[in-house]
Amino acid sequence: MANQRLIHIALLVDDYDKAIQFYTQKLKFNLVEDTVVSETKRWVLISPPGESSCCLLLAKAANEEQRSRIGNQTGGRVFLFLQTDNFQRDYDQLKKEGIKIVREPSEESYGTVAVFADLYGNLWDLIEPR
Repeated sequence: MANQRLIHIALLVDDYDKAIQFYTQKLKFNLVEDTVVSETKRWVLISPPGESSCCLLLAKAANEEQRSRIGNQTGGRVFLFLQTDNFQRDYDQLKKEGIKIVREPSEESYGTVAVFADLYGNLWDLIEPR
């Protein structure tokens, strides 16, 4: 049987430094790696605080088609799911940082959830499982 896992998910951005600042300062993610690959490309990995075996690869859009997808890689659906061990703490932090809350917290069969938007408008679920 194969032993596979997701390690990175590419997230289109318009500017590396602006994206790094948002995710590390506002969402408190860790900057895992920032390596210059060429004059126009960097290998930038970020991850949420805590154990994370999957990182977001901040990928600067290279052409008009890619730029048109920034903030809407999934056709308006929630794109990323951020699990927390303390919903209220992290929800309060989002509010404190001025993060746009798209859907207020609700209790669902699987846990407490709220939807927020990142600086590009990508939709995220903040979830504390039951």
